[in-house]
Amino acid sequence: MKTVKDTLLQRRSIRRYEREPIPQETMDLIYEAIRNTPTSYNGQQFSVIDVTDQSLKEQIYELTSQKQIKTCNHFLVFCADYHKIKNLAHAKDIDFPPFEKTLDGVIVGIVDAALAMMSALTAAEAAGLGTCCIGYTRTAAPEAVSKLLSLPQDTFIVCGLAIGVPREMPDLKPKQPLEAVVHSNTYRDENLTDTLLAYDKEIEEYNRTRAGSKSDNDWASHIVDYYRMAMDYRMLSAIRRRGFDVEN
Repeated sequence: MKTVKDTLLQRRSIRRYEREPIPQETMDLIYEAIRNTPTSYNGQQFSVIDVTDQSLKEQIYELTSQKQIKTCNHFLVFCADYHKIKNLAHAKDIDFPPFEKTLDGVIVGIVDAALAMMSALTAAEAAGLGTCCIGYTRTAAPEAVSKLLSLPQDTFIVCGLAIGVPREMPDLKPKQPLEAVVHSNTYRDENLTDTLLAYDKEIEEYNRTRAGSKSDNDWASHIVDYYRMAMDYRMLSAIRRRGFDVEN
């Protein structure tokens, strides 16, 4: 097992995997890490679908165009989930408030699922595996993927996580400097633009010189292009059809 320091500070997204299977004991560790995730109210408002069927992975790949989905060994799909607690409340004749129809209810489900994904990622990385978080699982074709996974109402996909034995070890990407990420007591706006301009140049240099495919991308334009593309997503409509018709 890797140290905590190496697990967290040497993590990189892996998009190419060996065909080698993951030992069951390693998957059991990942499952237990997921199960022990801290959640709002201890409500555990999430569920995870572990996709190992190759045909199913390839169908999800066709919808998302993310090749690591079909080549990884396990593809975990993390979902916000009020279906379980609703079912239990009804079984116990407990009046259930429409919490999932509030923005806070949606946020709670997203945060719980995201924390569970980070638990899984950390356990997998500590065990020497490679991982890649895939947001397109949520955005590319949410209804089609939900149907493939037989997701019930009152659940929706938050993110996917590819896990496998790494077939590559890409250069570690530079992250924003600490002073742009961690603020002391209050948000520090002073010199922030200068700090980010320097980081933008650092990313540009990384993209020009990194191993493997190279580009002339800076950071700001590249990220804003993603935002521009994401303006076509209709996520509110998608989650409303899943039972999360946000009212306040």
